[in-house]
Amino acid sequence: MAALIAGASLFAGLLQVHAAPAAYATTAGTGSRTAQVSLESMDPVTPAKDGTITVDGTVTNTGRATITHAEAGLRVSSSSPLTSRSAISSAAARTGSTGDDGSLLNEYTAKLADIPSGTSSPFSLKVPVSALELGADGVYQLGVTLNGQTADEAYNHVLGIQRTFLPWYAKAEAKPTQFTFLWPLADRPHLAVRSDTDDQQSPIFLDDDLAADLAPGGRLQQMVELGRTLPITWVVDPDLLATVDFMTRSYRVLGPDGDIAHTTPGTGTENAKQWLNDLKSATAGHEVVSLPFGDTDIASIAHHGKDVPATLGHLKTATDLGVRTVDTILGLEPTANVAWPAEGAVDPSIVDVATAGGADNVIARSDSFGETGSLDYTPTSARPISGGTTAVVTDAVLSKAFAGDMTRASTAALAVQEFLSQTLMITLQAPTKQRSIVVAPQRMPTASQAQEMARGISAVGHSPWAQTISFDAATKAPADPAANHKVPGTSAYPDYLRKQEISTSAFQDIQRTQGQLNGFTVILSRKDRVTVPFTAAVLRSMSNAWRGDPVGAALFRNSIGSYLTDLMGSVHILDKTNLTLSGRSATIPVTVKNELGQAVTGLELRLTSSAQIRLDVGDPQPVTVEGGHTRSLKFPTKAGANGLAQVTAQLYTKDGVKYGDPISFNVKVTSITDTVMLVIAGGLLLLALAGVKMYNQRKRKAAAGAGGTDADGDDDGDAAGDGDDGTDGADGADGTGGADGVGESDGADRAEAGQPGDPAPDTAAENTDPSPPGEKVDR
Repeated sequence: MAALIAGASLFAGLLQVHAAPAAYATTAGTGSRTAQVSLESMDPVTPAKDGTITVDGTVTNTGRATITHAEAGLRVSSSSPLTSRSAISSAAARTGSTGDDGSLLNEYTAKLADIPSGTSSPFSLKVPVSALELGADGVYQLGVTLNGQTADEAYNHVLGIQRTFLPWYAKAEAKPTQFTFLWPLADRPHLAVRSDTDDQQSPIFLDDDLAADLAPGGRLQQMVELGRTLPITWVVDPDLLATVDFMTRSYRVLGPDGDIAHTTPGTGTENAKQWLNDLKSATAGHEVVSLPFGDTDIASIAHHGKDVPATLGHLKTATDLGVRTVDTILGLEPTANVAWPAEGAVDPSIVDVATAGGADNVIARSDSFGETGSLDYTPTSARPISGGTTAVVTDAVLSKAFAGDMTRASTAALAVQEFLSQTLMITLQAPTKQRSIVVAPQRMPTASQAQEMARGISAVGHSPWAQTISFDAATKAPADPAANHKVPGTSAYPDYLRKQEISTSAFQDIQRTQGQLNGFTVILSRKDRVTVPFTAAVLRSMSNAWRGDPVGAALFRNSIGSYLTDLMGSVHILDKTNLTLSGRSATIPVTVKNELGQAVTGLELRLTSSAQIRLDVGDPQPVTVEGGHTRSLKFPTKAGANGLAQVTAQLYTKDGVKYGDPISFNVKVTSITDTVMLVIAGGLLLLALAGVKMYNQRKRKAAAGAGGTDADGDDDGDAAGDGDDGTDGADGADGTGGADGVGESDGADRAEAGQPGDPAPDTAAENTDPSPPGEKVDR
């Protein structure tokens, strides 16, 4: 009967193994899932022959009834170790009790008090390694179980189980595997584009989140503190270093919702100083890999940006700037010929972009790169592909081992044991064939993830089946000819990663901003004060950190363009009111204002008239204005006819490109006045009268000539000597000339009121001297 009951229980357990896991999350536990067993620590993680292992944990009753006769114990299947890496992964994923869990070590159990529904009870087990009866070297499945009874099942049976793994390496006959562990220091962008001054030397932060991350116990502080004692290769985003370096001085943080008008003092200055000092100490004498500045998303460039002009140039700039930043702040020369696409996913276009940016080594991941079906072991990571480029194919299982929630002690303990066991299994796959394996974890591990990563790396580093080497050494390891050396096609690139990428339109926005920046800096006397911070901001806008945050990425890009537009608008022409020009010539002053903190030069101010024949506004004039000043330039003008002319003032760069917005104003020309018209009319009347008189005199002389001639032969008209030959009339006509003089004397009297910063009056009497260079007026 007992056997029948036990068989029925086992059959029920087997059925439950195949039930949907979701069902157990919404209903009370039954059978071998009545209790949840949490394994919180195992010491040591690798047992010695004559040692003892201690397992601590907690059991929680998830069923409806009280658990009685509770007893925690170990089960080990010592007949043979697991045979493959996939077998480890499969065992870790199983739930519920099965026949593969081995027999209970009855002599080393821990009896527990009754456990009511919903309550927990801790346990601790100490078992001599000899009692496990381990055989050949390998990875053994270890089950921690809770046995007991309930009112519904009043017989002793398994109520809960948690599996872990025990790496056993007693003979130590295999060649140790060489492991390289990458230790990433990266974060999302924190610097705002705007600053306290236009030269970006006093940046403002988007938030003050880094202050907490750099503080004791914070994510980045833990990364440095843990990393200093580990056999790792540091992988650093130089933008993080630059940002923390800014924090070592006084800095300010945007107000709520990015309010630039209500900034607050930053709080992380002392933490930033300490963190940088600790990092310099930790990295001294160690290999440091520099990512491109801002951790450029090369996959996005490959899929959406490479055809946008100058985008590839940004990647090269990011690489060079990254090297200089690491060298300046940490005082060491980093390895910079490395590309690390998001999650190690690659295709031919990504490799092409990486090599175009100067990378000789592209970090891929085995779940993207793939392997040939003929291999029954994990091959060396380094794979020459083409053109002298090496694909460094990291191990996917090891790289993702600590990507989950490591805040729970049970999850963390299992992750460390599985990580350690996977490394042993790699060595035992081909014990006579030494290989080199690279591990690249998530870019931004949490503090708890970093702690468990450190535990795992430290355990592997001290194990007899492993050696640790630098990344540089790993890239030069002899490649396995049987390994896959072919980059996967574009269609193999994961869709979920493609959906996270920066779009083509975003790269076009970036390029437009870069074009504006190029047009702005040509007028600056201190170009570097703008090009350096804006170049860094543009590179940050292409960061891997924006994946999964398209709204934040768009806001950041837009803020760059908006601030640059504001800065460019700080150099502008002041508005003018309409003018009246009464003379034939005068000067028109136009004022240029520079609200920047540095001088601008290389500009040219041009006036154009809508009626050039009516009003000639003179030649263009060069413009140089000191920071915070205005300058008025006087343009000599000449009027040719009465009427209205619209004048447009426009700034141009030395390349003939328009700069800023034009301003327009009307000029009313009244150079020929009523007085002048009367004088001219009078002169014409005198000329007409003189002509009539001369005609009558000649007519009389002609009549007299018919009757006789004087003795001296003179004409009677000449003898009269009255001089009425028209000379007086001609003189009178000459005397009425001088309309120019009249117009000039009257012109200045009708000028408009002066503009702010303009000399008064706005128009002046004709002056043949060249225009003065202008005036400099303090704001």
